[in-house]
Amino acid sequence: MNKKEILKLAKGFRGRAKNCIRIARERVEKALQYSYRDRRNKKRDMRGLWIQRINAGTRQHGVNYGNFMHGLKKENIQLDRKVLSELSMHEPYSFKSLVDISRNAFPGNKNIVHPPRKANISMNA
Repeated sequence: MNKKEILKLAKGFRGRAKNCIRIARERVEKALQYSYRDRRNKKRDMRGLWIQRINAGTRQHGVNYGNFMHGLKKENIQLDRKVLSELSMHEPYSFKSLVDISRNAFPGNKNIVHPPRKANISMNA
């Protein structure tokens, strides 16, 4: 890359990294390495977020994530985690019907309702 391209890519960097060619070249090179790496990590992070959202939605109905997914697989419901996550957030009634289907398909999905945790409040007078 020539000087013009590097300085164009370094636009928005802080300090001398945006206008001093030697420093800009190093910073741009490192930024391109980070962007290459993080394009892969972004997919990993999003999948983790979807799983957390699905788990939160299923636990509201007394089922854990693993049993929910196993029940869906037994019923041959092929919705990916992204769609299930969106359903759990924006369509709670549709998601509840999926939880019920999963619960009926897999006997491990017993309706376990945990009592709410009590906060430990001590009154020191």
